[in-house]
Amino acid sequence: MNPTPPPLPRLWSYATAHRSAMVLASLYSILNKIFDLAPPILIGAAVDVVVAQEDSLLAKLGVQDTGTQLLVLAGLTVFIWVFESTFQYLYQVAWRNLAQSIQHDLRVDTYDHVQHLKLAYFEDRSTGGLLSILNDDINQLERFLNGGVNDIWEVVTTVIVIGGIFFYTAPEVAWMAMLPMPFIIWGSIRFQRTLAPKYAAVREQVGILNSYLANNLSGIATIKSFTSEKHELGRITHESDLYRLANEKAIKLSSAFVPLIRMVIMSGFIGILIFGGRMALSGELAVGTYSVLVFITQRLLWPLTRLGDTLDLYQRSMASTSRVLNLLDADALLDDGGMPLDLGLVRGQLTLDSVSFEYANTDNLTSVSASVAVIDNLSLTIPSGETVGIVGSTGAGKTTLVKLLLRFYDVQKGCLSLDGHDLRDLKLADLRKAIGFISQDIYLFHGTVRENIAYGTFDASDEEIIKAAKIAEAHDFIMELPKGYDTIVGERGQKLSGGQRQRVSIARAVLKNPPVLILDEATSSVDNETEALIQRSLEQIAIGRTTIVIAHRLSTIRNADRIFVLEHGKLKEQGKHDELVANEGIYARLWGVQTGVRKS
Repeated sequence: MNPTPPPLPRLWSYATAHRSAMVLASLYSILNKIFDLAPPILIGAAVDVVVAQEDSLLAKLGVQDTGTQLLVLAGLTVFIWVFESTFQYLYQVAWRNLAQSIQHDLRVDTYDHVQHLKLAYFEDRSTGGLLSILNDDINQLERFLNGGVNDIWEVVTTVIVIGGIFFYTAPEVAWMAMLPMPFIIWGSIRFQRTLAPKYAAVREQVGILNSYLANNLSGIATIKSFTSEKHELGRITHESDLYRLANEKAIKLSSAFVPLIRMVIMSGFIGILIFGGRMALSGELAVGTYSVLVFITQRLLWPLTRLGDTLDLYQRSMASTSRVLNLLDADALLDDGGMPLDLGLVRGQLTLDSVSFEYANTDNLTSVSASVAVIDNLSLTIPSGETVGIVGSTGAGKTTLVKLLLRFYDVQKGCLSLDGHDLRDLKLADLRKAIGFISQDIYLFHGTVRENIAYGTFDASDEEIIKAAKIAEAHDFIMELPKGYDTIVGERGQKLSGGQRQRVSIARAVLKNPPVLILDEATSSVDNETEALIQRSLEQIAIGRTTIVIAHRLSTIRNADRIFVLEHGKLKEQGKHDELVANEGIYARLWGVQTGVRKS
């Protein structure tokens, strides 16, 4: 396994897309710091005017009158403070906007990548954990870019400008101010290396905590119905405490940095205070120059204490960025065959030729991989334009077959083809546009009824939406809603009944108008009256297209052109309803169980 590359170089590729904005933001930070460092020099000049008067530096520059010298200093003060404030405003706006832009690019790229991952990737991971990466981890990067990069520029500018002033005015003592620098830089590097795994553990634990929270909020009705609030509170308390403890370890380490750095800084300040003072007393150094050196020594070394906060932000952001980049590196992608598919020419014949498929199953406790065969050497043909039913007991492979048809998974042996073309050779987007899917687990998005019907057919007109709703037997109940088609359905469509959600999903499929339609137990969770309405609409929809009905209620496929009976992933029976009942096999047994008429 290749070692994971450091996140900063990869993050830089996102920053280079905003190179001009970065240059401007950096320039504003540097200019702000230069003007921020000027007041100590003005203080030294003021002391020089008071002490030296007509022999001051300003007097040598041509301003003889001491009163005028003070006015000049006042004017310079106004000039410096105005420009310092201006550049502070500019760098804050620039860095914050840059942070938002880079964060936006990274989040969009990561989300786009996640959308194209295999379905198996999501089945092995929690939604809360992925949300933690896409939201909270990317926000950590924003916090560093908002202030951390500016702090680094301030430190660099301070060292260069004040170091230059020291070596120009008092080279004899300049080394004393510079002496702590190597120790501070060395300590900072060691500090961030030690801190990195602490924050990695923090980010990992917050992902786990978020997965529990998201899972519990989604299942709040179940929690309430089993009165298990206390149990779930205990689990959340435990995970939250682990998060607190992980943070506690990082906090102890990061909090120790600044006090240690202060001790190192103190040595440089004391050196300038004592040795520079002796030079001033002996006349080797002007009093004004000495006061400047004392002030700017503090201005030179004190910002270095902020390195602790900056490195803390950096490590938090890099720990989070590593998790984002690891998600971007997930290679659970389906290969796009690339062969275009003209939907107008799709006939809809589906053929399975010796198809086998099994799910990989990893035991997290023993790390032993096993596999469970679901489809076993299955061969069958679904002619174009026919309505076929696929039945079988639980675990027969019906739902897995749907996932293979939609290419959520690829077959592992054999070939699955549409109109003679292997699905793996077809352009994935075109294949899925050719197939309409109505599941028993209806998912409606938080939005209006209109938006949910038009989902996937976003350019549909109101007339087309209403026509689709009428075909799906949904128009009448929609018009009875408070705002009709503009009624908000709530998250997952929770404001609608199960039958209403199902009919909206059927309208969505009707509007898509695909040449192949798959119904996965579409009426399994509705009452008899709603089933009759849905069944009537499905009979209209099936005309002129290949329709595959995964059936739990066998009454829904009684009039199908043919029925395939699966058992343990194998084809056991096929034929029309009456033929299969007469054969007294698996189908006849299932029919007898549902109708209460059992063959002896």
